[in-house]
Amino acid sequence: MSLGLSPKLIARFGSRAVLLPGLASITTGLAALGRVPANGGYFADVLPALLPLGIGFGLAMPALATLAMSGATPQDSGLASGMFNTMQQIGSAFGLAILSTLAASHTDALLGDGESTASALTSGYQLAFRVGSGFVAIALLLAAIALRSPATARRTANGKEPAAENATH
Repeated sequence: MSLGLSPKLIARFGSRAVLLPGLASITTGLAALGRVPANGGYFADVLPALLPLGIGFGLAMPALATLAMSGATPQDSGLASGMFNTMQQIGSAFGLAILSTLAASHTDALLGDGESTASALTSGYQLAFRVGSGFVAIALLLAAIALRSPATARRTANGKEPAAENATH
């Protein structure tokens, strides 16, 4: 059962205002997973990292879909939706390939240096989660820059304060 919180937040505050905290939450969750120790427990170490991930994805994904479709005309909405879904799938597969290769390579190197299997695997996963956190932090920075509010864009374009800020996306 979905609470439908993200669409309500998007309608009230705009996609940008929902996307940025969502990406920040994902960054935090991945960084926390990058610190889980080899002998860590689920409730003490893993669950606190998964909670911000769940919240972040719940906020960010609907906001991204809204932003992807916001400029599409009714005639192009099918094409825009298809492109968004295709890029989401390709990006996920590409990111997973990079991060899993990085984790496996780091794990193999540590095993070759005589580390225990648990320690080497954990270190490999930690590295992948930290790099993933860095990727999302970069996405957060790019989104904050590229998705300026209309009022900020007007202020930057003409050098003056706008009369009223009406930021919806």
